[in-house]
Amino acid sequence: MTPIARILIAGFGSVDRGDDGVGALVAARVAERMPATNNVGPISDPLDLLTEFNGADLVIVVDALRSGTPPGTIRTLEMDVSDTSGANGRAEPVRGGSSTHGIGLAGVLRIARALGQTPRRLVVIGIEGGSFNLGNGLSEAVSAAIPEAVARALEIIEEVCACA
Repeated sequence: MTPIARILIAGFGSVDRGDDGVGALVAARVAERMPATNNVGPISDPLDLLTEFNGADLVIVVDALRSGTPPGTIRTLEMDVSDTSGANGRAEPVRGGSSTHGIGLAGVLRIARALGQTPRRLVVIGIEGGSFNLGNGLSEAVSAAIPEAVARALEIIEEVCACA
């Protein structure tokens, strides 16, 4: 294992919109357990990640999904940072789902490629949400998924970093 110079964990979403707040909660817990990570969330606009990408060795994005699977379902997707065509099927992490973010992570990645600012590795941990209503807390199913999402993020960091 080679030490990683710069590890980012970014929780997307709004903590005031029900299950949409899960990304920020997972990111904060990962950063607490792995001090070598830089928590750059919560992020409500994926474009905010663009400046953070530059010089990053590993970026883990955690976000709530709306893809039709049961709430609390976790999906881990490795984004291909070198693919310029977007045709590999992994450039857009949630096919058929929807996002509350304007441009989306795939669009930010395309811009980063054009600017020569892609991270060396980009992983998305998505947690299926059920309720995104303003003022609600996390649903029971999404709350129950947090420990597994944290564990997945820590495993990814430990795969590439001797910083545990």
